[in-house]
This record gives sequence, C-alpha cells and structure tokens, in this order.
Amino acid sequence: MSTSILVIDVGTSGLRAAVVRPDATVAAMHYREFVPQSPFSGLVEFDATEMARLVLEVAHTSLAEAGPVAAVGITTQRASTILWDRSTGVPLGPALGWQDLRTVGECIMAKAEHGLALAPNQTATKAAWLLKTYVGDEQAIAARADNLCIGTVDSWIAWTLSQGTLHVTDHSNAAVTGLADVLSHDDIRWHERACSVLGVPIRMLPTLVASSGIIGLATALPGSPPIASIAGDQQASLIGQSCVRRNMAKCTFGTGGMMNVCLGESKPVSAERSRNGTFPIVGWSQVANDASHLVTWGAEAIMLSAGTNVEWLRDDMGLISTAEESDAVARACQTSDGVVYVPALLGLGTPHWDYGARGALFGLTRGSTRAHIVRAVLEGVAHRGADLLEAIETDYPNVSVPEIRVDGGMSRNPTFIQALANATNRPISVSPITEATTLGAAYLAGLAVGTWSNLQEIESLWSPHATVDPQSNYDRPAVRAQWERAVTRAAGWITELSSLDF
Repeated sequence: MSTSILVIDVGTSGLRAAVVRPDATVAAMHYREFVPQSPFSGLVEFDATEMARLVLEVAHTSLAEAGPVAAVGITTQRASTILWDRSTGVPLGPALGWQDLRTVGECIMAKAEHGLALAPNQTATKAAWLLKTYVGDEQAIAARADNLCIGTVDSWIAWTLSQGTLHVTDHSNAAVTGLADVLSHDDIRWHERACSVLGVPIRMLPTLVASSGIIGLATALPGSPPIASIAGDQQASLIGQSCVRRNMAKCTFGTGGMMNVCLGESKPVSAERSRNGTFPIVGWSQVANDASHLVTWGAEAIMLSAGTNVEWLRDDMGLISTAEESDAVARACQTSDGVVYVPALLGLGTPHWDYGARGALFGLTRGSTRAHIVRAVLEGVAHRGADLLEAIETDYPNVSVPEIRVDGGMSRNPTFIQALANATNRPISVSPITEATTLGAAYLAGLAVGTWSNLQEIESLWSPHATVDPQSNYDRPAVRAQWERAVTRAAGWITELSSLDF
C-alpha cells in the first residue's frame, strides 16, 4: 500500500502538483503558469474556474506518472478570495488576489469607525466587496446566505477536489483572513463582530479544520484518496524546512520575502501587528486524542519585494539576461564599492510598514559599474532579510534564532546567500528544493495517515542543499549603519502613501 503523498501547491503566479515519497524526495512534479490579471493599477484578479481546471490537470498528470498515493495535501497562497454558488460551483465573478488594493478605503473606515485593524491584503474586506458587487445590499445578501460560499484558495481547491462536498479551511489560513477570532477562546473560530460589521454571513464561510487530519475524500482524483492537510504557503514552508521547534526559523525569498519563526505551543498575547511590524500566526494545527486542536504558533515578518528586484534588473534595466546571471555578474567585483540599494519597489514592510517608500540607489560614482549595481541589489535584499530577523527577535525577546533556513528562487544564488549570512550574522541553510511548501503540505498530510509518526521524525528529514557561514572579515556594524542611513533616505517618498497605516 502506498505511503506517498500527492501535494497540490498553488502560488501567486503558478501552480503545481507533485508526489512526495516517505524519504522526502519529490517525484512527478508538474507545473502550470497561472498569472493573475491586473486590469488597472492596484487591482489583481484571477479566474478561479481556470485555476480549478489546471489543478485537476496537474494532479491527474502527477498521479498517472507516480501511481496511487495515501493522501492529498493542499498548500496555497493566502487571503486571495473567491465567491461562488454552492449549488452550481460557479464563481460569481473574478476572484480577488491577495495583492489587490481596491479595498484600501474600506480598511481605513473599518479602523476609524469600528476599531477593526484590517489590511487590504487580508480576506475580510475582499469578501465584503465581492458580496456587495455581485450580490447586492444587506437584504439581498441575507436572502442568498445559504446558497453562496466564500473561501480562500485552499477552500476552493478542497471544494474542487471533493466535487463540491467540502467547504473547509484550516486554522493557518483562517488566522490571516481578518475574519477569525484567534485568541479569545480555547479554539479558533470565526469572529462574529468582524463578520457582522463587514456584512459577511458566517454561514457562507468554510468550516474550520485542523491543518493536519483527514478532512474528506478527493473524489475528483483516481482512487478518491483522502485530503489530509491544508496549510497556508508560508506555514507549509516553515514545516517543510523542518522548523518544528521554538526558535527555528526560515525565510522564503520569492517575489516577496517572508520570514517565519516557530514559537511552539506558546499562545501569543495579541493577534495584531506588533511594535516592530511582525505578526503572530498559526503555524499549523493537529487533531489531539480528545478531538481538540493542538496549535503550533509562529511569528511572521514581511518583505514586500525580494525577487521582484532581480526581475527589475533583468526585464526593465536590462543589466542581466536571466535571474541566474545576477550571481555571475555580482561576483565580478568583490564589494559594491559603497553602492547601496534599498529594495522598496512596492514600499517597505517589516519593520517600517511604509507604503510610500521607494527603491533607491545611493553611493554611485563615475566608477560604479554594472557589477556594483547588481551586487548592491542582491545585498539590499539580504539586508532586508536581516531587518526581518531583528524585528522578530526584538518583538519576541525570548526568541533567539541560531540559523536561518531559506527557500524560494533566490535561495539558489550563492552571492545572495553569502550576503544574507553576513547581514544576519547567522549560518544560512539552503532548502534541498526551492519550493519547501510542497514538502510542508506533504509532511502535514503524512502525519495524519501514518507516513511519518511525529514532528521529531519530520525534523530528522532536514537535509540542506548547502550551509553558508558569515565571513569573518565582514564589518557588519559599519555596513548595517550605512544601510540604515540609506533606508531613512528612501522612506516617505510618496507622502500620502506613507501616511497609510493598517
């Protein structure tokens, strides 16, 4: 009998299916590009029906190649929001991507009038907008409350795989929607006041389930294997890099950058953004012997642009022809020779949360070359990684991260990884696969069906692609001080955006 796990992994610009074996090797991976549309600046939409079609396509292809599996794990981009008809399974309109900013005004009003701290990249105001736009006023919404489903991408994929029998989401996804009451009760539940204020009927929302546990059957797939895990992408990456004990941390450097640290079973005291711009998160949850939920908590710090800066060098500046070339070009010089780049193309996240900051190059001279600029861009992203680490350790004084594990596209860039080790003054361990989310969803599903027995076994499966130590001759205090001066000068560039606070 197979003990392998099929994983469905839906990101922001593409989706994949793969089969993970009990030794944590990945087989039969199949990918499809799925880029959202942006009809106007600040608007990000996608076709949920096409997403579902592609998910079924890659899942069937992987299973045909790899054979039967014991279970299915789901990991997806977080907070992107879909509204669909319960009886037909047809979306009422385009889904809203997590990057969509059309509800900035609603977030500001929710805080001013009701004291609700919501951000436009959360589900809450997106769900309210979809209902008002495609259903109507409060009376119309109430009349259709039993016939409509609101969900995030994980909910939509579970619905698709189960052919409409499951409308569920797990605690890791629910906790970042802005619609969940994470701390007030023994268990996580939907936030009645927030849903009421926004006009989102709770009965439209998915049932909350554990991240690891048998949820239902994927009847749309051969053999109808059980769906045994659901997790947000960053949380899946955390456990996918075997960060299962307190103080263990990972950072994913994709389009943006996310650092997460495992806090264990210690429940945070607040669900809101902290003084240094970090957030408490649900890492994952499991079903206990008494049917209650065991929650592993975490903290998150966010970089709004990481790999985007390398894409800028390639697509807009023409300084490199491929992302991979950035390493070779940067190695043409030993240092950036005083050139500093602040990667704020979309503003600055943790710890500043300055949406009006903008990318900047400082220290240019007549002798500055292409290589200096490319190296400065890689080092700038590395410094932002150090900012995230410092923010987490400041907000959580009892947390001390001994090493950072990294995945994402930039994790295969040696110049960047060395710069990250230098900037953070920590060893950097590189994930064996660039998308550790796939491993994480597999681990959570495998724990539920017996492929792996416990978190300690998951920890033992970590086998890094490489480990890089900080260089002993790196003058970190001086370089970090120069970095902080550069950030100060890049901040507040667009005053009206810098004044926004969610």
